[in-house]
Amino acid sequence: YDLMMSLEVLHSPENFGLRASWAAGVRSRVPADERGVLEDSLKLFYVPLSWVHDLPEPKDSATALWSLSQLPPSERLAALGMFGESSSEYKQVLQNVSDRRAWDDKDLDLLRSSSKAKKGHSKKDLTTVLEWWSRPDEFGEMYLKALQSYYQEFFAEEERRIKPALQRSMEQAQELAEITPLLELIETLSQGVKIAIEPDVSELIFAPSYWITPLILYNKIDQQRMVFIYGARPAEASLVPGEVVPDALLRALKALADPTRLKIIRYLSEEPLAPAQLSRRLRLRPPTVIHHLEVLRLAGLVLLNLEIKGERKYAARIEGIEDACANIKEFLQADLTG
Repeated sequence: YDLMMSLEVLHSPENFGLRASWAAGVRSRVPADERGVLEDSLKLFYVPLSWVHDLPEPKDSATALWSLSQLPPSERLAALGMFGESSSEYKQVLQNVSDRRAWDDKDLDLLRSSSKAKKGHSKKDLTTVLEWWSRPDEFGEMYLKALQSYYQEFFAEEERRIKPALQRSMEQAQELAEITPLLELIETLSQGVKIAIEPDVSELIFAPSYWITPLILYNKIDQQRMVFIYGARPAEASLVPGEVVPDALLRALKALADPTRLKIIRYLSEEPLAPAQLSRRLRLRPPTVIHHLEVLRLAGLVLLNLEIKGERKYAARIEGIEDACANIKEFLQADLTG
C-alpha cells in the first residue's frame, strides 16, 4: 500500500504535512518523462486498494511490480483504475473511450457531469484522463516503466526502512483486535475517527501505512469486504529519513501555534461541534474553519465523529494533546548526537 500511497503524498505534500522541497527532491530522482506519467496517474486513479489487496504473497513492492508486468499493457490501466467509488456512468465513459481508442467533446461533457467524477478534477485534468484512456496500451507500458524507475531510485530503500515499523504496528493491532470492540478499534487505529455504526460488510481488512499517518483511507473492494488503511508511523519517527524532529511533534506545534486553532480546541474541549457551529462562533467562513480543522486532525489533536446521518462533528482529542506534551518533553530530554 505504501508504494502507491507514497506517490500521492509526494505529489500533494501540503495535504500530509510534508515539506514540499523534500518531496520535490524525491520526485526529481525519476527521469522527467516517467515523472510526468506518475503525476498523470494520480488523475487517473487514487490508491488502488482492491488491486493491492488481491496481490499474492509476499505483498511487497517487488510483487506489485511483477504482478503488473504479468498483465498485458492494454489491461493495466483498467486493473488499477476501475475500482473505487466512481459512479457507473463515469466508468462507462472511460470504458467506451478505451474501446474506441478515441474521445471527443461529448465524452468530456459526460465525464464532467457524471455524479462522482474525482473531486477537484479540472477540465484540464479530465482531458488528461481521457487522453490516457484512449491510449491504454501506451499508458500500460509507460506506467510500469515509471513505477519501476521510482522503485529503483527511491522506494526500494524506503521499503527496507519502514518495514520494521509496519510489522510492529500490525502485530500490535492484531493483539488489540483480540480484546477491543470494533468501533473502539477503528477509533484507536485511526488516531481519532469515531464512527456511529459498524461498516456494513462481513469482512473488514486493516492494513498499516507508514506514509499516510495519521490519516486513514478506506473503501469497499466488493459488497462484502472493506479495506481500512491506518497510519502506522511511530510518534518518534519522521517521514523524512534522518530528520531529528519527529513528525508528530512538529505537526502538533504548528497546529497549536495559531490563535484561531487554539480557540477551536478550547470550544471543542467543552462539547463536540460541527464546522458550521464553529463558523458561527468564530465568525469565520466555513471553508476557513474546515481548513483549521484539517490541520488539527492532521496533528491528531481533534476527534472526528462521523454521525449516522452523515454529519461530521469534531471534539478535542485529549489523548492527542497529552501525547503532544509528552513528545516535546521526550524530545527535549533526548540525546540527539546518537
